[in-house]
Amino acid sequence: MSITRLDVGTRMSSIVIHQGTVYLCGQVAKDKYQDITEQTVTMLEEVDTLLAQAGSSREHLLSATIYLKDMGDYDAMNAVWDAWVPKGHAPARACVQAAIAEPEYLVEVSVIAAVAV
Repeated sequence: MSITRLDVGTRMSSIVIHQGTVYLCGQVAKDKYQDITEQTVTMLEEVDTLLAQAGSSREHLLSATIYLKDMGDYDAMNAVWDAWVPKGHAPARACVQAAIAEPEYLVEVSVIAAVAV
């Protein structure tokens, strides 16, 4: 059994690849002091970067779990999300309200994708 871990730290790895499946750790915005729109944009840019590093892309998304600090941001976050997900490639998805580790972050996403063949 082969498991590849990238950007390995004490607590977690940024990317884990196993049997053609890519698992990303939770991604947050580059600047936690921006509004929900900008936080969502930069969070998804980081997802793109990590997926590319793992040999995948948003066209290969399998599942996403989105954590919102406040469900009042649901529509604004979805406006960015809907523009980001390629038509016909929407993953299975859940969106929940959650306390995020640092209170300034408004959104976090955890993604699972297939390796591009």
